[in-house]
Formats: sequence, C-alpha cells, structure tokens
Amino acid sequence: MAFRVWTSELRRALSGEVTRDFKPLVGDVRELARRLASERDREARGGPWNPSRLRSTLTTHLEGERVIILANREPYIHDKTPTGVRVLHPASGLVTALEPVMRACSGVWVAHGSGSADKETSDARGHVKVPPGEESYSIRRVWLSDAEENGYYYGFSNEGLWPLCHVAHARPVFRAEDWEHYVRVNRKFADAVCEEVDTEDPIILVQDYHFALAPRMIRERLPRATILTFWHIPWPSAERIGICPWREEIISGLLGSSIVGFHTREHCNNFIDAVDTFMESRIDREANAVVQGARRSLVRPYPISIEWPVHWLEELPSVAECRASVRKELGLPADALLGVGIDRLDYTKGIEERLQAVDELLSRYPEFRGRFTFVQLAAPSRTKIARYRELNDRVEALADEINARWGKGDYRPIILLRSHHEPPTVFRYYRAAELCYVSSLHDGMNLVAKEFVAARDDELGVLVLSQFTGAARDLTEALIVNPYDLGQAGDAMAAALRMPEDEQRERMSSMRRMVSEFNVYRWAGRMLVDAAEVRRRERVSGRLSAPAVLARAMGS
Repeated sequence: MAFRVWTSELRRALSGEVTRDFKPLVGDVRELARRLASERDREARGGPWNPSRLRSTLTTHLEGERVIILANREPYIHDKTPTGVRVLHPASGLVTALEPVMRACSGVWVAHGSGSADKETSDARGHVKVPPGEESYSIRRVWLSDAEENGYYYGFSNEGLWPLCHVAHARPVFRAEDWEHYVRVNRKFADAVCEEVDTEDPIILVQDYHFALAPRMIRERLPRATILTFWHIPWPSAERIGICPWREEIISGLLGSSIVGFHTREHCNNFIDAVDTFMESRIDREANAVVQGARRSLVRPYPISIEWPVHWLEELPSVAECRASVRKELGLPADALLGVGIDRLDYTKGIEERLQAVDELLSRYPEFRGRFTFVQLAAPSRTKIARYRELNDRVEALADEINARWGKGDYRPIILLRSHHEPPTVFRYYRAAELCYVSSLHDGMNLVAKEFVAARDDELGVLVLSQFTGAARDLTEALIVNPYDLGQAGDAMAAALRMPEDEQRERMSSMRRMVSEFNVYRWAGRMLVDAAEVRRRERVSGRLSAPAVLARAMGS
C-alpha cells in the first residue's frame, strides 16, 4: 500500500504537480536538465571538438597561454640502434590521449628521459622539440639515477600504488626506501615544472599516480598556479587506500590541486570518502569539493578518450588491404577468422583469462577450430618486477598449451607477438580483425577499446569488452562480459564471429558516433575550461581580498 502511494506521488510530481515530499527531488531533476541543456547549447554553438576548437578554447579562456604537462612517460623516446637513432612511441594510454592535445595547444611536456639516446638529442637543459618534423611543442626531460628509477617507479609506484588501486588480486608492496625515492623524485619533477613556467598563475596538468605529491610541492612554490591533476587509474575505496602507510601524504599531495580528476563518478566518490576518512577537511558534497582552510579542491569526473580522427589512419591502406597483409604476415589463409588483443604485458589486463576464453571458444564451438586465430600483441612491461616476468612466462606457457590442444599442422589458434609495436602496426591489426577482446580485470578507462572503434571506418568488426573497464560505461553497444566467466567470454566471441554484418554496422556506427563526439579534444577542453573558471574566480577573489588585507595591516 505504501509503495503504491509513493509511486503515485512520484508520477504526479514528474507530470508537473509538485507534491511536498517530492519537491526537493523535482528541483534536483530540473537543475540537472537545465545543466544538460546548457551544455548541449554550448556544444552546438562551438561545433565538433577538434584541434582547432581546442586551440580556440585555449585562446578564449586562457588567452592563448601554453599548457605545462607533468607525466612520467614521454611521448617520443630516442633510442640508439646499430644504424643510428630511432624515435619510438611508447605503448601508453596516457601518451595516446595527451599527445594530440599538446600538438593542438603547444607548451611543455615534463617527463622522465628514459631513451638511450635522449640526452644526446636534447639541449643542455633537457629540451627537445617534437613531433619530429612538426615541432609544435617541447619535451623537458628529467634525468633519474638507476636507484631513483628503481625506488620511485618500479618500487613505490608499480609495486605499491598500482596493485593497491587495481582489484586484480596482487598484493601491494610498500618499502620505506621506495617511499623516500618517491618523495625525492616528485620534488625533482616539481622543481622542473616550476622552472618551465612563465607566469605567476600558470595552468599545469599533473598526470597520474607517479606524481601524487607533486601538486602540493608545486603549490608551495607557485601559490597562484591552477593545478589540474588527473589520476588515470582507479581510485580505490577508503578501506583499501588505508593499506598504504603514507595514505595521508598521498591524499594531501593531491589536495594541492585546484581540480582532481578521475575517469568515473565512482572514483570521485571513493576519493572524497578517503579524504573524509583520513584528513581534517570540510567536504562540500553539493559542489563535490574538499575545503582545507582557504583553499578548495574540486573533484570532477573527466572520462578520457582518443583523438578523432586518428592521425595514424591517414597513411594506412584500406581495411581490405590491411586484412590481406596481416593474414599474409601471420601465414593465415585469406578466409581465416581473426581476433586481436593489444596490451602491455600487465596482470591487470586479463591476458591469461583472454587466452583461456579462446580455449573455451574452441572447446564449445568446434566450427571455429582450424578457422579462428587470436593474435595477442603484447608489449613487454616493467620487466624489472618479478611478478611481470612471471606473468610473461605464464602467458607463454598457456599459449603453448592451447596451441598443443587445438593446433594441427600449420594451424595455431594463439599467436603471441611479444614486442613493442608502433601505432601504424597496431592500427593495421585493428582493421584486419573480426573481433577485438579487451579483458581487463580492472581498468580506469582502457583506450584500446576506443582505438579499435576508431580504426573501423568500414563499420564492421565486434568489440568484446570487460565490464570492469571505464570504457564499458561509454561503449554500451560492445558485447560486455565478465572476464572471469570464461564460458560467457567464449560465448561472446562466438556471437561476435557469427554476428550478421547489418548488426555489426548498427553497433559499430553507434560506438563511432560516441567516440567521435566525446573525443580527447573534448576531454581536454572541458578540463581547461574548468581550470580557467577556477583561475578567474581566484583572480577576482584575490582582488577583492587585497583591500581587506591592506586595511587590516594598516589598522595594526
């Protein structure tokens, strides 16, 4: 009876007859609708998000200022080879997202100089203009000793924070000496950022878990800076972050930011809960902000994406030509069915579960034996860490086991290509495949899924996507699976291989519209506009408070 009365009142409220009990709810709904309509109007006036619109946004809101990015990974690595120096593009979702932004905006990218030829290709202060031949922005390379890299990067960042933030059943390891290196290296990079600024209130984008302390350190030297920190991996629950012995320092460091960004609202909520649990602060839940003294740190979701259109596709042949060339390279017949996975060799990516799902597919669906081949492009990653080396061995052994079970003659159901692959090669494989399986066990977003969609201008191919990725919230027309449920994943791959072309086109065209509209330029534009608004308010607040400060000083 009570439920019927409640639903009746709700229907009356939604139809326009606002009742007393539902008046707050209706107000909230109307405010949400107003904000969404306002955003749609702004989007319509501005046109599609692209490099030109991003540059225009920067000019309008930030008066054309350059942007400074702090990230551990550099977008271009110079390596020595027997034939000379070659330029490599790291296998990094962060680089994939941010590099087009820097080409559009210009500025300075502060990063670890890790290439064997990085020093000889940089000037005395570690600067090099990139991209080669275009030179639209600069990299400022910071040099680390082996001890610093081992402690800060391999130790605290990737044996501590990485497993702490990913629910992938790996125990985090925290060592006091690693923490000491993490603090020193964060200070070294924060100092490098401060050396690159040319105004009192610059816009600085700090990227990811490698630099949790840097925002506070930069704030100490540049109190008027607008610092936007984006955390690219999941932020765990307050209970889980409590495992870290230096949880307060990590959270305090991030709260040096003007804005702290995450991929999803859930990660924002987890961060606010962690602040509420471990820090002395006031939580403004209506504004999603943390207030400490006179400083507010906004907490915002910014779902990351990729460039659109992808510039790597400009020089690639047609889908049909990619299909033929890839099958020839792999020694497959022209009518072979091909699945593809593109990953760093990382235990969070579910590569073992992915190969086991292929095994399940061939066990349940004999029609695909001898016809279906799954090729895994796996870039070696963090090989100084034992669990990564062990993963490499397990993946190789599993591929051999599955090939022994189902292989016959020249047929191998699993082809494992363990090496670094440049973007043109990666996109050729996307275009050649019938399906792409992204099986992450926990992932903040996963840009491989969006790259596959962007690569398929023929609107064919099927994306099989883990429910534990942020991308699953965006790409709802993919076949969403639980990667731990091997039977479900095998069934999804069978459904993908059997899917009629008209259904493939319907699903793919919808996902392509989403990726094209919500691309990386929109992601960066939203962040920069929010940063500009924060800076504008702080400038006004500073002007208003100055007379009061002067009056108090004179009165004393």
